[in-house]
Amino acid sequence: MTLNDPLANVLSQIVAYEKAGKKEIVTKSNSKIIKTVLKIMQDNHYIGGFEELEDSKGNLLKIFLLGKINKAGVIKPRFSLKNDGFEKFEKRYLPAKDFGLLIVSTPEGFMTHYEAKKKAIGGRLISYCY
Repeated sequence: MTLNDPLANVLSQIVAYEKAGKKEIVTKSNSKIIKTVLKIMQDNHYIGGFEELEDSKGNLLKIFLLGKINKAGVIKPRFSLKNDGFEKFEKRYLPAKDFGLLIVSTPEGFMTHYEAKKKAIGGRLISYCY
């Protein structure tokens, strides 16, 4: 069975395991976008880390949780925005100002909306986490 949105599935698994008090997840979904989003979440101390496990059918991801995520999800449709348009989506997806982060795909790669504001570049919204 194919997944419609593997990133959304991984993020919903993370939220469910966090609520259940689990410390790690092993997921089959493995792609560059998922790894990049997880790396950004790790850099901002939302998850402890992740590692790739070898498997005969395809590699698995083992994600270590810290218990710091209240909510995480993808943003569909992938809204495109300019460097001054972040505030509207911060109000829509984040609970308070300077609380949580939006992950943005820019011409310079994936980054948080804070970095994109600092560099004054726009992009497409990918996901949120707080």
